[in-house]
Amino acid sequence: MPPRTEKTSTLRVAVLADSDTRWKWGALTARRLTTGDGGAPTPRTEISGLLLRGRATPTPRQLAEVGDVGIDTDRVREVTAVEFLQTVRDEGYDLVVLALVGGAVQAMLHGLAALRLSARPVVVTGYVGVVYEKLADGLLLRHGADVVLANSRHDADRFRAVYEGVGADASAVTEAALPFLGGAPHTPEQGRDTVVFAAQPSVPASRADRTYLLRRLVEHARLHPRREVLLKLRSKPGEHTTHIEELPYQRLAEKLPGGLPPNFRLVYGHMGEVLDRTDLLVTVSSTAALESLHRRIPTAVLTDLGVRETLGNHHFIGSGLLTSWDHLDGGAHPEPDAAWLAGQGVAADGTYATAYDTARARVTALLAQDRLPELAPYYTPATAPGYLPGILARHHLAPDGHPLPGAAAPGETGRVRGAVREAVRDAARGAYRHGVQRVAPVIRRMGEL
Repeated sequence: MPPRTEKTSTLRVAVLADSDTRWKWGALTARRLTTGDGGAPTPRTEISGLLLRGRATPTPRQLAEVGDVGIDTDRVREVTAVEFLQTVRDEGYDLVVLALVGGAVQAMLHGLAALRLSARPVVVTGYVGVVYEKLADGLLLRHGADVVLANSRHDADRFRAVYEGVGADASAVTEAALPFLGGAPHTPEQGRDTVVFAAQPSVPASRADRTYLLRRLVEHARLHPRREVLLKLRSKPGEHTTHIEELPYQRLAEKLPGGLPPNFRLVYGHMGEVLDRTDLLVTVSSTAALESLHRRIPTAVLTDLGVRETLGNHHFIGSGLLTSWDHLDGGAHPEPDAAWLAGQGVAADGTYATAYDTARARVTALLAQDRLPELAPYYTPATAPGYLPGILARHHLAPDGHPLPGAAAPGETGRVRGAVREAVRDAARGAYRHGVQRVAPVIRRMGEL
């Protein structure tokens, strides 16, 4: 992919992410957009990794478990929103991938616009997985980017309908696919029978529902003693992912009556490696289902707690995958609907190799322009005066996108001051996590007495 200007022979790319899963999406998206085969970037491409400081900033362990994304984790650094904007101003990136929650994307768009760069970077954003909630809110917060990636034809149609429905420009919507699909197609092995339940940090949310799912999974292991049953976890207690996990399954498992059977295990690690040995993937609504389907692994989406928008499993209506533990205990395996799969960007038919061609061509065309138009988000101080200022303030930006007084500290480079700031930040994050996972559930239970 050619550089946007002739001043340098290297295409400079920055990925800004705010959680482990978004880091995975952003880094792999950058690779997909700058290479034709999803492999390592060409010698003319330099990708920098930046993590937006916050409650879900991934730990080194989480970064390592994401798997190979083509960026050395030693070269990834934490930044605040203001520090990121200063970095863009000083480094002269050609392409920026915003792998962030919607509000943070909106703040960065306004912050980048306020820089008034003579040659601004092309800005790309999108979603890390299945979009089953806050469709309008999330999309309008992402409006203004040069490219808004949709993970499937189904999503692309919905995205355009939202933008056009509010009178916003929908030309940025570009159909692609989830960037982390891959791996060898499922092949049964003699003597192997492995069921994996892909847990989610916030779905379901209640203790009763999470305990129910864990109990049924353990009972399934007892019913099938020769079957290996794995509970695939996203994070360890105290770590955060894209969503807050108030009730970790690890804690619930410790209190389960009767203990755990010998063929049941809790596992961590890269999802692709777990899927290598999976014969049945079970979930409520995890994006892991799409990874599994891409590899033609038998996949089940549970209806035990209902088919509800709050659970996200309503996204799988029409997929043929909806079933219950009772059916799975009896040996049933759902059969996916081919038409549904085709519309979801799963690309199990071999078309995944070309899934990013359109997006790559669009980015290439934007990079070739001598001067890009100014970023123009749908939300402005005039169109959303009661909403936008609060979003920007959370990232220490004024309503015009400039840093608030005291937000930037360019001279703060001393080791001692930096170490103190890091210690305070880590302590605050630890206190927040303790409050979420320990104190909040106790207060909630007391309120129910």
